[in-house]
Amino acid sequence: MSTIAPVIHPTQPFEPRSGAAAGAIRSWKAPIALGIFTLLSFLLLVVFGRDGVSTMRLSTGADLIQLPDVELPTRATGVIITVLLLAITLISTWLVYKRTKVPVWLISIFAVLVLIGFLAWASAGSAIPVPGLLFGSISLAVPLIFGALGGVISERVGVVNIAIEGQLLAGAFTSALVASITNQPLLGLLAAMVAGMVVSFVLAAFSIKYFVDQVIVGVVLNVLVSGLTGFLYTQLLAPNSATLNQPPKFERINIPFLSEIPIIGPVLFRQTLIVYLMYVAVIAVYFAIFHTKWGLRLRAVGEHPQAADTVGINVARTRFLNVSLAGAIVGLGGAYFTLGSVGAFGKEMTAGAGFIALAAVIFGRWDPIRATLAALLFGFASNLQSVLSIIGSPVPSEFMLMLPYLVTIFAVAGLVGKSRGPAASGKPYIKS
Repeated sequence: MSTIAPVIHPTQPFEPRSGAAAGAIRSWKAPIALGIFTLLSFLLLVVFGRDGVSTMRLSTGADLIQLPDVELPTRATGVIITVLLLAITLISTWLVYKRTKVPVWLISIFAVLVLIGFLAWASAGSAIPVPGLLFGSISLAVPLIFGALGGVISERVGVVNIAIEGQLLAGAFTSALVASITNQPLLGLLAAMVAGMVVSFVLAAFSIKYFVDQVIVGVVLNVLVSGLTGFLYTQLLAPNSATLNQPPKFERINIPFLSEIPIIGPVLFRQTLIVYLMYVAVIAVYFAIFHTKWGLRLRAVGEHPQAADTVGINVARTRFLNVSLAGAIVGLGGAYFTLGSVGAFGKEMTAGAGFIALAAVIFGRWDPIRATLAALLFGFASNLQSVLSIIGSPVPSEFMLMLPYLVTIFAVAGLVGKSRGPAASGKPYIKS
């Protein structure tokens, strides 16, 4: 019997097709979810609405163009937004009744309205610095985005990368140590990439060559790297922090003209080198996966390794190389902790960022752009709790601390629902 390889167009995502047309199947999931959020918004914004004026500050003192503050009457804003949310919910219900898929742009408008309503309610009588909120969100999302990109590459080629947390931690530790010794942050950045690659190489060796369960190997690597970096920090870095744990941080680079654009200028174009590398990495990974021969082979190995082997692709080598590449990308995210944000290494400083990045991979349906947007969402949720705590919001601090993780759980379990990753992801390929 001969094996027929699936036909894959190199410029299109390699995704499975359902047995029936998407528009012919009724799914009430979106209307139900929107209805629940509309009800919660009604209770929060109308029933328990607050009086006062909510101020959205759109400019910083350093901006060349100063935008006026936007003042919203809190209670009236809540009522208007609730009515708009109800209208969108009814529209989505009608669309599903007509067996039409609810468009993504409509759900996006709904999400933006919910966010505006919540911010207006939480900031009644206070002002929210919008550029600061967005800038902090980008900063917190940088390691998540690098981790998500590495996760997408690994899973697209057929290896479940549970070890993102360990790769981030190894990159953070190595970059701090090397940059402190050499006083060169660029060398620290390269060392972080090597450290992430080493961790991913171990993952690849055990899962690809020795067929060990990929999830188990990933969990063990996370524990190993956490314990090893913690031990070295206690025995090496902490006693010699002045020489071994004071790496020079990358300075912010303001891009002329672009950095002066209101709101997005301070947020996107007054960043460090690592953030600019992140922009390039997102575009490069997306283009490479879906528009190059390399990406075609990567997706073929992750979907149908036997067919790929039949047409002459070395499955094991392809997986080894791409998992190692993924580790190097994740290592860049680890370096951001020490060279772009904190400025020193601390025990377990990644604080579960690798697992949130893995959730972003699933939420983004194994697509680099969608995974990046998911990581930005989680970064926004993390920074929102800090901003609301500063302005004295009535939201309980315990809830705000849980917010990033609640968003993660809701996004993966509530929004994604049934999703199919690469068919061969997590399955070792034994050549017959």
